Amino acid sequence: MRVIPVASGKGGVGKSLVAANLGVAFAQAGQRVVLADLDLGASNLHLVLGQHSPRSGIGTFLNNPKSDFADVITETDVRGLRFVPGDTEIPGTANLKVSQLKALVRELLALRKDTDILILDLGAGTHQSILDFFLLSGQGIVVSAPAVPAVLNAYVFLKNTVFRLMFTSFSKGSMARAWLEKVRKDGSGAQRLYIPKILSEIKTIDRDSCEKFTGHLERLHPRLIMNMVEEPKDADVAMKIRRSCEEYLDLKIEHLGVIYRDSAQDTALSSRLPVTLYKPQSVLSQAIYRIADKILQAGEDEYTPDDREIDESFQEAGMEAEIDFDSKMEYVEDLLHSGALTQGDLIETVKSQQFEISKLKKENGFIKLKLSRAIAQGFNP
Repeated sequence: MRVIPVASGKGGVGKSLVAANLGVAFAQAGQRVVLADLDLGASNLHLVLGQHSPRSGIGTFLNNPKSDFADVITETDVRGLRFVPGDTEIPGTANLKVSQLKALVRELLALRKDTDILILDLGAGTHQSILDFFLLSGQGIVVSAPAVPAVLNAYVFLKNTVFRLMFTSFSKGSMARAWLEKVRKDGSGAQRLYIPKILSEIKTIDRDSCEKFTGHLERLHPRLIMNMVEEPKDADVAMKIRRSCEEYLDLKIEHLGVIYRDSAQDTALSSRLPVTLYKPQSVLSQAIYRIADKILQAGEDEYTPDDREIDESFQEAGMEAEIDFDSKMEYVEDLLHSGALTQGDLIETVKSQQFEISKLKKENGFIKLKLSRAIAQGFNP
């Protein structure tokens, strides 16, 4: 069974859209798929799938020791796709105890008996349980948008993932763990140090722990999806995440592709259908299918791309951004010629986008100001 966690550094970047529609695409390709809503405390994946509000979910299982996990697994209208709802109504579900986390992981991994692909739609942010779920696979997916805050948060998520992996690699009582704890208590913060620098320190005091962590890190190859793209140049920001990860985290990431913003998703959501079912020929849906094909062709979870393949993944994503943009423009022209879209509609759309761009520019200016202040105070990424 292949485990595919889908995460994001912040909310609102379309993580659940990606998770749900990848589930549909995999099932249509003949895979036996289970889609689990692990955005506990803010579960809404059922809405993207077009499911009714679940009567029970993961929260029910966690808070009732006598319950059977199989009882919270539901069938969907897509053949081969099953769904595990989360829970928004049981207080404290988002803050899992260690025993609850272990119990949930055990039940999820036990699904391998009759499941080919398990997709985990994780909550936004860097809570410890989210990072632990993400680390169940060596090739989890991080969804970002081109906006500066989303890109920064995607990097921060990956950074916290690496530090979580480091912490769990260093056993209690080891000199490496003691060194990390000392850095924390000193107030300097281990996360202000670069991974290469930390490893050079750890290697001198605890070579075994250093080698153990390095081995784990070599098996970690997250994959990136850039969502809500408006134009080809938006895809370029993925390179910023890549460079930061390689320089500061000693981490290599692969680019799965870009997804353009598409109003078809809003209509699909109101129609209670995944967009891949509502409009399979849309630019958005075709991007989802393309990404699903890449994942299926990549092989099992243990597959590790080399540097050449990673380079090619970013080059391919850039070309796909150009191709999809041309397709999107052709679609708009067809609507204009057919009369389905008037010039007035187009003008209003452009005005709306200009307003959004203006908001983003102000937001970016604010972020840059905060970054310049942080750098002036000696902050390291």
